[in-house]
Amino acid sequence: MIVDFRTYTLSVGYVPKFLELFENIGLPIQKKILGNFLAMFKHEFGNTNEIIHMWGYESFQDREKRRSECAKNEEFLAYVKEARQYIIKQEVKLLIPTPSSPILRVKS
Repeated sequence: MIVDFRTYTLSVGYVPKFLELFENIGLPIQKKILGNFLAMFKHEFGNTNEIIHMWGYESFQDREKRRSECAKNEEFLAYVKEARQYIIKQEVKLLIPTPSSPILRVKS
């Protein structure tokens, strides 16, 4: 398993609007294609204009295949066009869980 760990820095004050758009439009589209949605987080303190979400994949190849399908999906592209107005910066990390990680027992 690998985890796609995405951090988005949003324009000041737009976390609620971004989350509403993500939860109502982006998430349903992505769950159909990407599959294993692990989590979405927002900060309580510190950088409160940052959100983090994580997706699980069987392998790097699985991730590449699913992300490629997503990039061709017209509904997803329309969502990205709308969401982009709130995003200042995106950071993506691909994480590999250690053998003792409980996340390895999570089923999609």
